Amino acid sequence: MISAGTQEVIRLIKIKEAVIVEGKYDKIKLSNFIDGLIITTEGFGVFRDREKLELIRHLAEVRGILVLTDSDGAGFVIRNFLKGAVPPDRIKHAYIPDVFGKEKRKSSPSKEGKLGVEGLSEEIISKAIARSGAECELTDSRTVSAHDITKTDLYELGLTGSPSAAERRDALKKKLGLPQKLTSNSLLAVLNCIMTREELFALIGEGE
Repeated sequence: MISAGTQEVIRLIKIKEAVIVEGKYDKIKLSNFIDGLIITTEGFGVFRDREKLELIRHLAEVRGILVLTDSDGAGFVIRNFLKGAVPPDRIKHAYIPDVFGKEKRKSSPSKEGKLGVEGLSEEIISKAIARSGAECELTDSRTVSAHDITKTDLYELGLTGSPSAAERRDALKKKLGLPQKLTSNSLLAVLNCIMTREELFALIGEGE
């Protein structure tokens, strides 16, 4: 965050690839300074969640993924699992350094005593992303183009705000091969990664 006189300008890192992290606190941390799609593996949950794994594979195919896990043993197990599940040319890796300490929300350090992604500074994480080779750029705001899908679009298409909205969302997710457990907000983020507003309207129109 950079101060420009009395006005604060938030500098965000806009990333093309979908960023894969372990848990919700990692996602919350990155959401403060990253403009892009962030997906959690729920720790080792991705090992048995076939829908989540298929989503990651799909995102890898359409835009590539950037894996940013903790530097402990568990983080590398998850990283290696994803490395074996996605073609090598569709995956990039951001490695954080070993920093010992304890996250503020925890009562005790992790088993290996290392800070995870959530406990590191934005500067350290940004440097790790820069070294990864991911396609990224600095921006002053979260960019929205005329081709982006918005919450208003979801409402107009009956995907939110109507008695049949949940059923329509489930049908759309099934058609696109997306996890049924995706929330409305997560669905919006994923849709913006895999299609344009025009493509979504055309797709919904086919089923009317």
